[in-house]
Amino acid sequence: MSSSSHSLWAPLRLPDFRGLWAGSAIYFTGNAMQVMAASWLMVELTGSSFLAALVQTAVFFPMFLLALPAGVLADTTDRRRLILNALCVQVAVLMVLSLLAVLGWAGAATLLIFTFAAGCCTALLSPAWSTSMADAVPRAQMPQAITAMSIAWNSARALGPSIAGFVFAWLGAGWVFVMAVMSALAMMMAVRRWPPAPHAKSPLPAERLWSGTLAGLRYARHSPMILAQLLRTIAYSGTGSALWALLPAIAAQQLQLGAAGFGFLMGCLGTGAVAAGLVLGSLRARLGLERLVATGCIVFAAVMLVAALVRIPAVIFVALAIGGAAWMAVMATFNTATQSSAPPWVRSRAVALHTLSALGSFAIGSALWGAVSGVAGLPIALGVAAVAMLTGVFLARWFPLRMGEALEVTPVALWDDLLIKEQQPLPDDGPVSVEVSYRIRVGEAEEFLHVVTELRASRRRDGATLWRVYHDLGDPSRYVERFIVASWADYLHQRSRATLADQEVEARVREYLAQGEVVRTQHYLAVR
Repeated sequence: MSSSSHSLWAPLRLPDFRGLWAGSAIYFTGNAMQVMAASWLMVELTGSSFLAALVQTAVFFPMFLLALPAGVLADTTDRRRLILNALCVQVAVLMVLSLLAVLGWAGAATLLIFTFAAGCCTALLSPAWSTSMADAVPRAQMPQAITAMSIAWNSARALGPSIAGFVFAWLGAGWVFVMAVMSALAMMMAVRRWPPAPHAKSPLPAERLWSGTLAGLRYARHSPMILAQLLRTIAYSGTGSALWALLPAIAAQQLQLGAAGFGFLMGCLGTGAVAAGLVLGSLRARLGLERLVATGCIVFAAVMLVAALVRIPAVIFVALAIGGAAWMAVMATFNTATQSSAPPWVRSRAVALHTLSALGSFAIGSALWGAVSGVAGLPIALGVAAVAMLTGVFLARWFPLRMGEALEVTPVALWDDLLIKEQQPLPDDGPVSVEVSYRIRVGEAEEFLHVVTELRASRRRDGATLWRVYHDLGDPSRYVERFIVASWADYLHQRSRATLADQEVEARVREYLAQGEVVRTQHYLAVR
């Protein structure tokens, strides 16, 4: 692969991706401005730090609530319509909030309700937006595209509050909310100008929200690659949350800084993250996934130790910039690995699960490290978190990280046509029991069983609730693979989810068939 393919600028040379990226950068900046203005207005109105903290809850709680359902919708419905509808509602919500703020009618409850509503809109469109951006580039450039999106988000997080603070002081909170409306309109224009690629048309019954949610969870559970990435994300985000959660205490207790100093600390983290994004592609190519992640963990752990023990502001500023770079490198790598390892039918759900893993562990970890700091002190909390992060490096032994190959995410045609002599079952009929019969050559049972067992993961991952292989006691050469699928619609979907990698495993299984034998498949529908 050429070095240019590792360049951050490769996806940005594509007009569609560049337009969507610019729209997202403006949108993320507007969101960051809105959150800052809502938080500061809450302080001015109530003087309550608790209510100001609830603004953050109103922002992030919708992600916990809606990320996975939003992933299902992104995988099963028109992504363009989903994004535009969410943005339309968000524009309406923010316009009303702007008017109330300008008129001085926005109270504490109003701020929380409207912030929560805007957060719901962002949560609903995020999985569809992420996969639309990744689909706008060739597969080889997906890592660079995801890094570019991470840079846009981190830049917005650093730049948005600064702009909002200036506008808030000059014109008031209402006009900050007006600018957030304009940012959402800019994103709407980008989506209309460069719409996401539509899903391939399918004659199969549409997935329902609940069954689609279960399918996403089942896929993650039975896909070793996705499961490893999610568990590694949980471990890293949960331990690393200590530095983010305790940063205000570091500013006030360790360095005796005020609000401006705290803002500068946040800016150092954001600046480091953006800088890392500019070279992340070449670093990943040079080091490989595991070495990059291990290095990022070690560096971030060291930064937490520096923050725990050092009292010199200049040293902390430099350390935080380095820590921001390490955080960006590791989290963007996990996100890229997750998206590249999921086939199109479940990719948005994989993105949603990555978001839940990162934010959920971050929220729980923040509370945990805050409690530890309150009991044992700030240096102890950061020190324990650093040791925990270093311990997490050893997860690579049991949960290795890798990006999926093209054959593992490329759908293929099935070996056999589905021949049903009677009338086709209704979509909700079931459960369905599927029996696949193999008659193999004598003396090769052990080798056959070793290979056929590799089908367990794909059958379970794509829809089976139970899977077993049976030996026919009346015919020593005959083995039967049986699995259960919840409904006829789920079975049809399962058949459509086979990949090139699954086809290769099935081809290896068929190599053990006795001469002249073929695989025979029978279907049974539960009636009682």
